[in-house]
Amino acid sequence: MSRVKTLQSLFKRYRRPGDIVFAWVALILSAFFLSQLFDQTAWRKGAKLFAQPRFWPGVALSGMVVFAAFHLLGSALSERIYGRWREVWLWIASFEYAAWFIGYAMAVPYTGYLPTTVLFAVILTLRAGYRRIPTLIAAAVSAVVIVVLFKTLLKVNLPSGQIYEALPDGLRQIMLTYF
Repeated sequence: MSRVKTLQSLFKRYRRPGDIVFAWVALILSAFFLSQLFDQTAWRKGAKLFAQPRFWPGVALSGMVVFAAFHLLGSALSERIYGRWREVWLWIASFEYAAWFIGYAMAVPYTGYLPTTVLFAVILTLRAGYRRIPTLIAAAVSAVVIVVLFKTLLKVNLPSGQIYEALPDGLRQIMLTYF
């Protein structure tokens, strides 16, 4: 009998610290996207309703606005849980790794795939809190293995760095081909 749940227990609300902030952001973004629907989509004359380019995005965005409003209402009526801003700062801090990836992708065309991968592997290992020399060496070696795997075995065409142009002819050809 423990497997049977009542309808009330199925819909019991478990609130999290950043719930109200998430509800506001979801409502604001979905309302903004819905407001942009008429500028970003078309309405074709003579086409059936369900075949209109604006119809299904409008249904989806309308649903997002309605359910985000319900989420906000449920969050506002629930008891307050402390730690909201700590949770929000955790969300914001997660964007740091996206910034690291964007920086990596921007650096590769200039410094090359091998040096950039090794450098970022070591820097991110330090950023994660690992300070011992064997760990940093392991990060650098694994970065070299990844580069060799992608460039030689998988034949992935990755950009060579502009820095490779300053190398002597023989070494430049090896670096362009394998690293």
